[in-house]
Amino acid sequence: MSNSEATKLNPQLTPLTLWIMTVATAVVVANLYYNQPLLEDIARTFHSTRAKVGKVSMLTQIGYATGMFFLVPLADMVRRRQLMLIVFMFIVISLIITATATSINLLIVASFFLGASSIIPQLLVPMAAHLAKPEERGKKIGVIMSGLLIGILLSRTFSGYIGYYLGWRAVYCIAACMMILIWLMIGFFLPEVEPEYKGTYKKLMSSMIHLIKEEPRLRLAAVRGALCFACFSAFWTTIVFLLKQNFNMGSSVAGEFGLVGAFGALAAGLMGRLSDKMDAYKLSGFTLLLVFLSFVIFYFSAHSLAGLIIGVIVLDMGVQATHISNQSIIFALRPEARNRINTIYMVTYFIGGALGTFVATGLWKNYQWDGVCITGGALALITLVIHFANHRTAATAAAI
Repeated sequence: MSNSEATKLNPQLTPLTLWIMTVATAVVVANLYYNQPLLEDIARTFHSTRAKVGKVSMLTQIGYATGMFFLVPLADMVRRRQLMLIVFMFIVISLIITATATSINLLIVASFFLGASSIIPQLLVPMAAHLAKPEERGKKIGVIMSGLLIGILLSRTFSGYIGYYLGWRAVYCIAACMMILIWLMIGFFLPEVEPEYKGTYKKLMSSMIHLIKEEPRLRLAAVRGALCFACFSAFWTTIVFLLKQNFNMGSSVAGEFGLVGAFGALAAGLMGRLSDKMDAYKLSGFTLLLVFLSFVIFYFSAHSLAGLIIGVIVLDMGVQATHISNQSIIFALRPEARNRINTIYMVTYFIGGALGTFVATGLWKNYQWDGVCITGGALALITLVIHFANHRTAATAAAI
């Protein structure tokens, strides 16, 4: 077999491939978070309540979880690049409908389908784990996750500024154009990965039940991830309300908090490197403490921008570092089932985020910022208890 044929059958994670995957991850995942700094503007456009407009964010996350559950496992049985190119068409269509929505209900429905189709990052991360050398897997995942985290956090900055100067609809028009560019990049430059699974879609989906039953470390990582992301979403959904109420600041300032949160992306790269050398479970204990500490800071910072900024840095570092630690654990379990394992983890993760958004908007209505902070701190504390209570289970599974 020639070198070119070997490369085709066993594609490598080249610097160009890694760069394209990182950029694509950042730009696509941003679709899920554009709405958060825009909620006040959207509510004003449709003369809607904050509770009603909060469903835009919640349904986007539920849609993402739905798309991950039904589409991401397919990457174990079909060609991955081909699957991505098809999914991109639905992303563009969803963005156009979102940008032109004539009612809050249509916007909510369009947001669900935008979330359901924006699952490209969850195809790219397992693909990177597949292409990377085993000794560099954590490092490479960390690079792509840095892109994902920057995309999540800077999406708020982007949408906040564009929404302030051009209106919230312009955000989604620009996003649709960016999706077309990324679509072309993936089509021309991303290598194809042949599937390993040969069964039917029904068997593929049912096999996830066995993975949940047989992998205790996967269960633990999924629960930790869901609770952490619930905390994360509760904060980012309500910060725009706090800034408006206590500081009379709009969507552009809420977006600027994304720039502050981008420091959390630094933790992703560091965690990726550390996870190649250290026990990810032990590292998670420290990162979960950061999440709890952030809500203590938030509680005492309702009228302090400096305190909120410090809290954002601590929260994002804790949540993102825990996420990387979880992924380092789950991607080392079963190489032939990485997309299904990632599906289980990420569906649970975003269900947690959707619940965090739902609970936070309800708490804001009745208990304002104090209720959000107390609930976020309580969830972080519960996560710590679960983490340390399962120490023996995690250690035993790691030794097998």
